[in-house]
Amino acid sequence: MFDTVARRYDVTNDVLSLGQDRRWRRDVIAAVAPVAGELVLDLAAGTGTSSEPFHDRGATVVPCDFSLGMLQVGKRARPHLPFTAGDGTRLPFADTTFDAVTISFGLRNIVDPMAGLRELRRVTKPGGRLVVCEFSHPTSAPLRTVYLEYLMKALPSIARTVSSAPDAYVYLAESIRAWPDQASLAAMIDAAGWTGVEWQNLSAGIVALHRARA
Repeated sequence: MFDTVARRYDVTNDVLSLGQDRRWRRDVIAAVAPVAGELVLDLAAGTGTSSEPFHDRGATVVPCDFSLGMLQVGKRARPHLPFTAGDGTRLPFADTTFDAVTISFGLRNIVDPMAGLRELRRVTKPGGRLVVCEFSHPTSAPLRTVYLEYLMKALPSIARTVSSAPDAYVYLAESIRAWPDQASLAAMIDAAGWTGVEWQNLSAGIVALHRARA
């Protein structure tokens, strides 16, 4: 499915999020706080849009994704980044490899999110950082009603005009609606072996940043 949306993936995300995805990416960078010389894993990196800022900060970033189509589009646009194919439940990296690991809008798409969180823990150095950026539950009930209406009706309609595979965004809307809320995801991260789990709401809870330590 993700191979089919790769060609116009970044443009579609920008339109569907009303440009908020740029701010969310900046918030991820601030939360990870990469230091020059660190090794960072950007899982579910897609075409590498989320990875480039880590490179710009002087970190060595490894964009990893399950979709070969995404990686191919990304490598053409960003040949300097070491794009790597990988399954989020069986990462192709040794134990305690990375100083920080992050995944943005991809944990929902791992077939077993808990296994993905454990695998991220496995490849992170002791004391290393985890940042998960994911769609969540708006903190206001009226906003949640409006948001769900947008997801289930407006989002697929808009996707038909801008995406190379609009049917994929029906799945997107349904997966967001079914995803756990902030506290439930925090409990999952804790159960996967991470410590000091905390979260920060973005855009009134439409998105949440979860942080933890290995």
